[in-house]
Amino acid sequence: MERHEFLAKLGIGVAAACTGCSIVGCGSKVSDPTPGNGGNNPPTGGNGNLLSVNLNSELQSVGSSKVSNGVILVRLAAGAAASAFTAVQVSCTHEGSSINYNNALGLFICPNHGSEFSTTGAVLQGPAATALKKYTVNVVDNTLTVTA
Repeated sequence: MERHEFLAKLGIGVAAACTGCSIVGCGSKVSDPTPGNGGNNPPTGGNGNLLSVNLNSELQSVGSSKVSNGVILVRLAAGAAASAFTAVQVSCTHEGSSINYNNALGLFICPNHGSEFSTTGAVLQGPAATALKKYTVNVVDNTLTVTA
């Protein structure tokens, strides 16, 4: 069997095996709203509380982050004031990839296509055209909560 014949048959076999399955690629758009799934839709909580953090044991250094329930929470500054933190949806508004926080640049960056967002969720560089949803951060004593 020639190499090109083998590759052609392999391609047909893979296509047949994947009939009916979901293949996510660069051109597809994820829209499952399940929290934490990496989809475009930001999570919604029944009581509005999406994330709680004990500041005595978590997010103690500037630049540290936590992802939970479709939200990325980042410590931007020292102290226990709500303004020292930001919380935005973790899914890029372009195609739903999980974004990361780059502490050196002070930006959220999508590793998939390079979209950049400010700490308030505003689009700074595309291809994303829609801002990230920003959530409310509250601190009482040493407990931080993120709400929708």
